[in-house]
Amino acid sequence: MKFVDETTIHVQAGHGGNGCLSFRRERSVPLGGPDGGDGGDGGSVYLVADDSLNTLADFRHVRSFKAERGQDGMGKNRTGRSGQEKAIRVPTGTLVKDAQTHEVIGDLTRHGERLLVASGGVHGLGNTRFKSSTRRAPRETTPGKPGEERDLYLELKLLADVGLLGLPNAGKSSLLRALSSATPKIADYPFTTLYPNLGVVYVAPQQSFVVADIPGLIEGAAEGVGLGAQFLRHLSRTGLLLHMLELYPAQAEGDPCQDFFSVTNELNRYDAQLAAKDRWLVFNKTDLFDSEDCKQVIEDCVSKLEWQGPVFAISALSQAGTRELSKSIYNYLHEQQA
Repeated sequence: MKFVDETTIHVQAGHGGNGCLSFRRERSVPLGGPDGGDGGDGGSVYLVADDSLNTLADFRHVRSFKAERGQDGMGKNRTGRSGQEKAIRVPTGTLVKDAQTHEVIGDLTRHGERLLVASGGVHGLGNTRFKSSTRRAPRETTPGKPGEERDLYLELKLLADVGLLGLPNAGKSSLLRALSSATPKIADYPFTTLYPNLGVVYVAPQQSFVVADIPGLIEGAAEGVGLGAQFLRHLSRTGLLLHMLELYPAQAEGDPCQDFFSVTNELNRYDAQLAAKDRWLVFNKTDLFDSEDCKQVIEDCVSKLEWQGPVFAISALSQAGTRELSKSIYNYLHEQQA
């Protein structure tokens, strides 16, 4: 199924049922009086978070949803049946906005959480409601109120504790495979990751965290170069970013520091708050170096960047250093939660 993380839908709540105009007519009751019942309330529209969904692709073809109208009132003081509500399942992590005003209506972050997005119309009143000591035969009723109608903008932001950030082929998907049971596509060409992937990392019994891998960023991503920068939204809920940097052999022309600046620049252009999140440097592909060369390259880069945060050296391919990295991540997240 194609990964879709934003869409627009139209919702229409049910109208309220009309009140009934009726009078009691029985042979044994010569002075019957009014007996028109009220209408039923219109059904409301709800969005419901569902952990079993991970994309908004279901809304590619069906984008209009309508709740049931309330039944009109009836004679003999019978109230109309209320309209059935409409519950629309969306992935957990969906942010809901009004498509016209861009006002945030709600953020569904827990499985089973319900969000009212369109209220059903209130029922109309039957003529029984208007009788009094001076009005024995009222012919007055009220119609049901119309249900709310609006366009909604849905934006999916994956729920993850840690986000992987870096250029294409920095080893983000390989690290996700090494840390978790996720199986993202891995190949020796850029942009093998076309949509975000999630993986659960188990450090020990009852100790785990969720990692999000997104497509790589390249210079100009904020203007749509490569796969663009829109996937960065899936890192907005994370508590920690792992900035993956590729270590280059001595004969290569690449520079990990330049890679860092390229990604950081795109990150700042997309969202300064996201760029301000806690970030760790993770140098990958240490299997291409002997230990001394690896240490020297990392020290030079850290010095050039004037980096003050944590630094890790790993090989996602051989999984060297990944165990220590996962333990450090869990301890950090646990401390932040505490």
